[in-house]
Amino acid sequence: MTALRLLLAFLFSLAVAGAQGRPVQMRVDLGSRLGPLEIDRFALGQGGLSEEPMWADRLAEIRALKPRLIRIFLQEYFDLMPTPDRYHWTTLDASVDLILKTGAKPLMCIAFKPQVLFPKIDQDIVEPTSYPAWEKLVFNMVRRHKDRGADIRYWEVSNEPDIGENGGCPYRFTPENYPRYYQSTVAAILRADPEARVGGPALANPNSPILPALLDFCVAKKAPLHFVSWHIYNNDPLRIRATIDSTKALLRKYPALQPETILNEWNMSLREPPLDHRFQPCFVAEVAWQMKDAGLDYSCYYHIRDYHVSSETFAKFMSPAGTALMTRWWNRMPQFDGLFDYQNRVRPAYFIFKLLSRLTGERLSVESSDPAVHGFATHDPKLQSYNVMLWNFSTSPAQLAVTVQGAAENLTARRVVLDATAPSDDENHRLRPQGPLQVRQGTTQLAVDLDAYGVTFWSLEKGR
Repeated sequence: MTALRLLLAFLFSLAVAGAQGRPVQMRVDLGSRLGPLEIDRFALGQGGLSEEPMWADRLAEIRALKPRLIRIFLQEYFDLMPTPDRYHWTTLDASVDLILKTGAKPLMCIAFKPQVLFPKIDQDIVEPTSYPAWEKLVFNMVRRHKDRGADIRYWEVSNEPDIGENGGCPYRFTPENYPRYYQSTVAAILRADPEARVGGPALANPNSPILPALLDFCVAKKAPLHFVSWHIYNNDPLRIRATIDSTKALLRKYPALQPETILNEWNMSLREPPLDHRFQPCFVAEVAWQMKDAGLDYSCYYHIRDYHVSSETFAKFMSPAGTALMTRWWNRMPQFDGLFDYQNRVRPAYFIFKLLSRLTGERLSVESSDPAVHGFATHDPKLQSYNVMLWNFSTSPAQLAVTVQGAAENLTARRVVLDATAPSDDENHRLRPQGPLQVRQGTTQLAVDLDAYGVTFWSLEKGR
């Protein structure tokens, strides 16, 4: 009977532990200093869907996120060269100016094919009828923005050149012809602005042979390459991290180049996104942690707002098949990418970027015993606060035992949890306040429960 009671007690304890969450040990060291976190390097982009400034009425909300870069597609709908030697800038200027008003700088992705230089609509015709005319167009475009004082640094040559119209752009390159086009384009960019940073190829498939071909070419021809870029959509943050590791491994074979790394389109799987509303915000936090841990230089989350496309607009520069694909995908398929949806309502993912933007100042050490539980912490001397964000990228709850050490004085942790399932998009519902915690001088032990895909943010301040 005693053995049976012990067995039942043991099974009961396991059930209680499972209901409360698996135990996780964490340590936050307020006395450590690891250098600037620079969370603003995890930035944003907007899909190449329309010549309209698609999120103009969300300027204040994007400015609040403080991204350092916002990637923009320079698609043919901007009509930059309507006739030979005649340029049209006004429409593009509006989208560039919108980005500048946020405090960010545009990352300009060149993906246009003027009919004057590409008279036949064919994604496999990727080189202009006249390279001098093409370079003149690119030169004048870059020079215009430099003369306007836009201070644009990053110019990207092509978008998803390995899949062309399937990626929403009219170019489909090969490893043989991309380097020629790249060389001509970046030469024009740097003549107009010698301080610009040029790169590409913004691959849909990070393992495309186009990137090694470009690296070989740049070494052999001493062509400038200031950054390399690629994309991935996957529900597993470790798969996203693997593309960073593999790209860096490839670049180590070309020590003469030393380009920055920019993963400038990423999100959940496009075709099989998880439907649990809690997943995406926590996913963003975990991917940001993996990116930082892997040493990525920049990223651009895809994207700011979902938007319906005009088939008539895309038919002017895409094949019937490409136009149909764009129209079906954006006008009929469920979309989960945008921080704002088709009706311009804010999605829960916006609020994880809001929390990330509060991680200002110098990075602090955060350690965890669980590979699914991570965190960021910073000290901001201007705001006179410490910032801590913790999350549980798991389908099961976690019971955290958090050791906060190195406090020079008593602090109050003012807390919010990100509630992705609240019925309201009001910020006070999405970032739901919780009762404060007291952090004592020296070392404090705190117990914190995180639900599946739970996210909590603390602002540690002096006083009560």
